[in-house]
Amino acid sequence: MHTTLTITLGLAAAAATPLTCAEPSDQQTLGVLQRDFHARGQATMDRVVQDGLQRICTLSGDQPPAEVAKALEADQMRTIVFPSGSLMGEWKRGEAIAQSGRGSMWNDQTGAAAGGSCYNCHQLSPQEQSHGTLAPSLLGFGNKRGNGPQVQQYVYGKIYNAKAYNLCSQMPRLGHAGTLTEQQIKDLVALLLDPASPVNK
Repeated sequence: MHTTLTITLGLAAAAATPLTCAEPSDQQTLGVLQRDFHARGQATMDRVVQDGLQRICTLSGDQPPAEVAKALEADQMRTIVFPSGSLMGEWKRGEAIAQSGRGSMWNDQTGAAAGGSCYNCHQLSPQEQSHGTLAPSLLGFGNKRGNGPQVQQYVYGKIYNAKAYNLCSQMPRLGHAGTLTEQQIKDLVALLLDPASPVNK
């Protein structure tokens, strides 16, 4: 009886003590990625290596000093190539791009059109039953902001390189990385801003 009580109390004490696990270092994490990820097709090893900007965000916990963030955002802004003329394409094509998660996989043909995977993070259309919540809802985006030249430029730039507007944004740099073409980004601009788009219904 005494032994049973001792074991029971010991187990209860152990259960009440929280288990702690040390966070892996950045170097350990990179080591695991480099060990387990293998280059195949167009999926090369550079995908597991952070660039300098990403490293600054990681080391600062996504909160670099304001003056550093401002300077680097200005650098990122200079990477954006804004086409002349209207930046609005066709919203129906934009919807297909937003729905598609294809592209840049090892077994995709190099140069094949990629998707934007926008629904993985954003709510866009009220009809969409399955969407991510990592990023803000974009329902009614054009209704709230209009669709004039300045708004078109902002949306185009944000899709092209979100880090020009928020250095440690988790949004992929879809134009900067070459994931989406100029026309695809224009079509996504239309998806967000065209009054006929489901986003604005």
